[in-house]
Amino acid sequence: MKFEAKMLLVIALFFFVLFATYAFFSKEWAGSIMLLGSVLLGLLPGSYYLWWSNRMEPRPEDRDDATIKEGSGVIAAFPDTSIWPFIFGVGAAMFALSLVLGIWTAFIGGAMTLSAMIGVATESRRGGQV
Repeated sequence: MKFEAKMLLVIALFFFVLFATYAFFSKEWAGSIMLLGSVLLGLLPGSYYLWWSNRMEPRPEDRDDATIKEGSGVIAAFPDTSIWPFIFGVGAAMFALSLVLGIWTAFIGGAMTLSAMIGVATESRRGGQV
């Protein structure tokens, strides 16, 4: 994870230089704040990855003396296909449309969004379809 951490910190440094230059020459705050947000998008996960990589054993990808055999095997467990992300998206869109269509769609969208969050949580704990 050291490579990922260094890459994100370099991105944060790049955007910080861009932010400082833009803020100094333009005197415009909206773009400066957005560039500062970009700095944080690289700095926060990059510093966390760097902190975490110093406390764990190096992965085979991080070691120069690693062999291909060390990196083989089960990579991770990936979730099955699910309908809940689609229901969450429709519910969130319906909730956002309540500004245009009326408050009654906020109740439907909120119920769909809440049920999708509960569905995702229970499905991932059981390890299969709910």
